[in-house]
Amino acid sequence: MLTVEENELCYPHLNSSCLKATHPPSLSILIYVALSLIALFTVIFNLLVIISVCHFKRLHSPTNILLLSLAVSDCLVGFLISFQIELADGCWYLGDIMCALYFVSDYVITSASIGTMVLISVDRYVAICHPLHYSSKVTAERAKICAVICWISSLLFQSFVLRSNLQKPGRYISCSGECVVSVDYVGGILDLLLSFVGPVTVIIILYVRVFVVVVSQARAMQSHVAAVSVSVTAKKSEIKAAVVLGVVVVVFLICTFPYFCVTLIAEDAGVSASSVIFLLFYFNSTLNPLIYALFYPWFRKSVKLILTLQILKTGSSNTNVV
Repeated sequence: MLTVEENELCYPHLNSSCLKATHPPSLSILIYVALSLIALFTVIFNLLVIISVCHFKRLHSPTNILLLSLAVSDCLVGFLISFQIELADGCWYLGDIMCALYFVSDYVITSASIGTMVLISVDRYVAICHPLHYSSKVTAERAKICAVICWISSLLFQSFVLRSNLQKPGRYISCSGECVVSVDYVGGILDLLLSFVGPVTVIIILYVRVFVVVVSQARAMQSHVAAVSVSVTAKKSEIKAAVVLGVVVVVFLICTFPYFCVTLIAEDAGVSASSVIFLLFYFNSTLNPLIYALFYPWFRKSVKLILTLQILKTGSSNTNVV
């Protein structure tokens, strides 16, 4: 029979084992249930977005292509949450290689998400501030290319930043059952600048410009200026999309900002896999589809057709859900 001390170890048979996190049974059950539900809903909700945009041809617009890229990253986050379930007791049982791959995946998804947010901001900026050039400059094919480049760039950059962890997985652990990675000072600064500070600065500048234009057009419409009124009416859908995507961007920044703040003020670049900060970022992936459902009628129509299996009918891809 194991002693109390052995029961508190991740690997009771190893002297180098880490200690388990001690939680009351009720709290442990709550953590498992909460994480499981978040993971399940995140995957299901974002799969609905992915199926909607991929299946219905009327949704193959540049903006929706970027939303598809964001939904893919959010869906992958749902699978990553399963690793947090594994870490609920503070122990990692999947080995050093899986630990390194987990962190690389997390960093890549985070970078790709932020990169996609920048692309969404650029899309809205061109649509609102340069509407006459939007259809010629922003196309579905270009949106696809930009999304692919964003993902490939994120993979290459984060693989470089975490290269020492990939070359020798587990080199930074202090005990068996721990899952940590470490980034050197230069890599940490580059990651902070290129994955957060730079993109966030671009997003804020673009959306401030969009906000100024939207406000000026709204005032013009209220003043009944005929010449501007036609222009405003023609872009109502674009303005609505800008508002909705602005909400998505703001929620994303709120959920992501704490992680980068802690990274900035941390004494070293090491990051624990069980950090609550990651959960805040993960929860954002559950919120995005709910925002779409709240503001986008096309998403609600698409979900109804998907859940009733109407998409299995011949020619359903041509259904007008917009």
